[in-house]
Amino acid sequence: MAAVALRSCRRGLSQILSNGGLAALSSKRLEEPRRHKSSVQYASRPDLPKLAYRRVKGKSPGVVFLPGYGSNMNGQKAEALEEFCRSLGHSYLRFDYTGHGASGGVLSEGTIGTWKKDVLFVLDELAEGPQILVGSSIGGWLMLLAAIARPEKTAALVGISTAADHVVTAFNSLPLETRKEFEAKGEWTIPTKHMEEGVYKFNMDFLREAENHCVLQSPIPITCPVRLIHGLKDEDVPWHISMQVAERVLSSDVDVILRRHGQHRMSDKDDIKLMVYTIDDLIDKLTTMV
Repeated sequence: MAAVALRSCRRGLSQILSNGGLAALSSKRLEEPRRHKSSVQYASRPDLPKLAYRRVKGKSPGVVFLPGYGSNMNGQKAEALEEFCRSLGHSYLRFDYTGHGASGGVLSEGTIGTWKKDVLFVLDELAEGPQILVGSSIGGWLMLLAAIARPEKTAALVGISTAADHVVTAFNSLPLETRKEFEAKGEWTIPTKHMEEGVYKFNMDFLREAENHCVLQSPIPITCPVRLIHGLKDEDVPWHISMQVAERVLSSDVDVILRRHGQHRMSDKDDIKLMVYTIDDLIDKLTTMV
């Protein structure tokens, strides 16, 4: 019965996406009153900035979306996932890291460790039961760290353009003289079209702290199902990082999906369709196992 319902959702989603819309996921939903998006809520934490989040309650396993660096919970992928989870009746949670979006804090003062704490807080205090973690870019790195720290709360992982260790390995691969120049300046700047300023800025303290959270030098103690989607035309994070993650996780259930024309954001309608299908299949697999 569950499989039939999921297949029906796939057909509805495919039809809507092919017409360029994300507001509904089946022909039946088109006849229903339009549902409002989840409202923004704020979680207070002792001695830490408040976190902004949107939550839809529903069945387990739930889905938690982890955005990329400098991004927020209102992107196309995050919103499409909310519509999808609503259609299935599964819980869904999206949020902004410290210094991002509507959350408190300052982006330039954040670290990988800061955002890892954010993810663990969300899993411990806001999410109920096992979750499928969907991490985009640096969110893919954070989902791995969270899965290692909270295996009991992690049902499966879906990485989109996973940037595990990337900021550290990219800096260390620069010529020695170039590195010394940035170290003397105290900041590494990288041109990007994804930020208003046109550059990513990482200070040396950020890079040194990030080294403490690298995962690719040894086997990664994650045993849940893992799906890694990456574009071959990703100019920000090389697709071979997803291959490295696949080689190092201990799970026996790992798939890597490479999109020939996929870019870093993976937000074209076909990219989003693939992401949702992948999560759809994982939900089907996890509920069948139970």
